[in-house]
Amino acid sequence: MSAAVSQIDEIKTTPWSGGRSPFNVEYGKIMMWFFLLSDAFTFSSLLISYGALRFSASTWPAADEVFKVFPGVSENAPLVFVGLMTFILILSSVTMVLAVEAGHRKARKEVVTWMILTVIGGFMFLGCQAAEWSHLHSEGFWWSSIPNNETLKEFFTGNITVASQTSAHQFANLFFTITGFHGFHVFSGVIINIIITLNVLAGTYEKRGSYLMIEKVGLYWHFVDLVWVFVFTFFYLV
Repeated sequence: MSAAVSQIDEIKTTPWSGGRSPFNVEYGKIMMWFFLLSDAFTFSSLLISYGALRFSASTWPAADEVFKVFPGVSENAPLVFVGLMTFILILSSVTMVLAVEAGHRKARKEVVTWMILTVIGGFMFLGCQAAEWSHLHSEGFWWSSIPNNETLKEFFTGNITVASQTSAHQFANLFFTITGFHGFHVFSGVIINIIITLNVLAGTYEKRGSYLMIEKVGLYWHFVDLVWVFVFTFFYLV
């Protein structure tokens, strides 16, 4: 009998046993996945709306002309500034991965270090976005407003038509709505990361015996980074 039980235990622990059940997940993590899924639908609807307008329009602002300014550095550096923004956000995702990994090892000091770097990366991204918005606003792009015809000539080839003005108006509305919505998510993530970091410093998760909360906020931060990849593709590359 004992030999049979031993054989069953051996089968369960083999590499082919299936490992951990995918349904054996902590409640809070499941709720985070549900939230991210619903948020993904919201971003998807906004980006699909942008894509539908973009590809149905006869004219559309050229990304390499609209986003060619590197504030304070160059007036002709197409997409360089947004490339820097993207690099900063991706780098902050790396530091978040390292924070989660340190949390698994319960290395409190390392978690604090990587979380602080993630927060700094988030603030840097928001600062860059504020600079970009400020420049576009100075050019005349804003909600319910478009640049004057002299400025529009830089963004469209040929004569400025009613269709061009309409496209510029739609572009401005959707750009500020979608990037603003994403920026709000980044800002929320930064605030949450600061709170979590303070909890780590206070020893909250040390007392609980688990740093699972770091993994939960990490899921949110990676989602924000992933959404930016799509925003970057839709607005800046296509």
